[in-house]
Amino acid sequence: MRKDAKDILKDLAKPWNVQVHSTAALAGSVADAAARDDEQRREEDREPLRRKPGLAGISGSGCGTSIRLTPWELLHALGRAVVLARQGAGRGLAEHWSSLKYCQALTGGDGHYMALSPEGLNPRRHYKTVQSSELGIGFAVALAERMLRKRYPQHSVSVIDADIALQAGWALVGKDVKRRDWIRLRPDFLLEAWKPGEPSKIIPVACRGTHAKTSYVYTQLAGASAQVEAFHVGPWNQTPSLVVSTELLGQGGITMHALYAEGSSALTPAPGEPEADADQPLHDLNIYPEVRLPAAEGEEEPRDGGFQVRPEHYAWFRRAVVRAGVAGLMAFSGGGDLTAQYLTKRQGSDHFEGFVHAGTGIVQDATAVIRGTTFLGTDHVFRLNGTRVEVAEGLFRLLAKGACGGVPP
Repeated sequence: MRKDAKDILKDLAKPWNVQVHSTAALAGSVADAAARDDEQRREEDREPLRRKPGLAGISGSGCGTSIRLTPWELLHALGRAVVLARQGAGRGLAEHWSSLKYCQALTGGDGHYMALSPEGLNPRRHYKTVQSSELGIGFAVALAERMLRKRYPQHSVSVIDADIALQAGWALVGKDVKRRDWIRLRPDFLLEAWKPGEPSKIIPVACRGTHAKTSYVYTQLAGASAQVEAFHVGPWNQTPSLVVSTELLGQGGITMHALYAEGSSALTPAPGEPEADADQPLHDLNIYPEVRLPAAEGEEEPRDGGFQVRPEHYAWFRRAVVRAGVAGLMAFSGGGDLTAQYLTKRQGSDHFEGFVHAGTGIVQDATAVIRGTTFLGTDHVFRLNGTRVEVAEGLFRLLAKGACGGVPP
């Protein structure tokens, strides 16, 4: 029997447990998979990958053996994470489709654990490779946000597309880049934990998903460890990092396999450097894509490909992160030109300034009042049989004016 909108919304709000596997044994299996991949690369006369040292099971204020999530939280995390991916000129629905198509793909299995629903298992509805990749993003981002909120209480946690943030400082596309395979290795997302009066903490995240057997998870996490190793704030190997591979087991449930490397990546301005002012325009820089590695005493630092944010760029990078986060919020809630004002040309502002269909234009006339708060958006914000998702009016109006200083993305 086909469900109506109310039934679908009720199902989306039901909480389920999702298994989390994060142990020393997992770290060992991933290290073995990385060693096998490196050996194969040597046999093929290819350079072994640089991988993140110190990846281990999540400890301390982590997440335990499971977390409790609603499908709505998961799809919201996925939608916010990929909204700037520029999936099509249709905007609106195109920017939200990655999450919308999974509205009925998740349900609860035995033992109150989340699993794929019959629709989610239907190969005619969901191409497995795409499904595992996209749901892998949603689960990884949801886990990362949950973990960071526990580690940094009273902080705002934001998700930023790593490509968008990095594009402002490093050229990621072009004929010169194509000749450097290592430049393609980068995190999928950057998470920012921020509290007023304190520097931002930046955590790179690489996420994968699979319908295959568990041994393939180890290979995925070994590859993800090379992605997060490509990004550093400050000195080499001081940046905390998270890698996640989500195993979609069909009727067997869903398991997130995760490893974390401890560290500190606060964007503390160097003495004499100004604090980040997110209201100031962001200009593209041309930082050479390299990472400075530790050197033996008396020797010059070796340098390898990657992205390293050095102290002289902390304030600039914090501004890039904030504005990319705000651009994502505006794209998620309503419109081209309002999104474009927070992006540089290299970050893709042209995409959001281009032609917009009249039915998805930025007419700020869609309102709703929820628990005394007025929410505002546009007709292109996604609907489920007439039910919309909007943004709080005060925040929307402020960001529409181009002011984001002091406002967490």
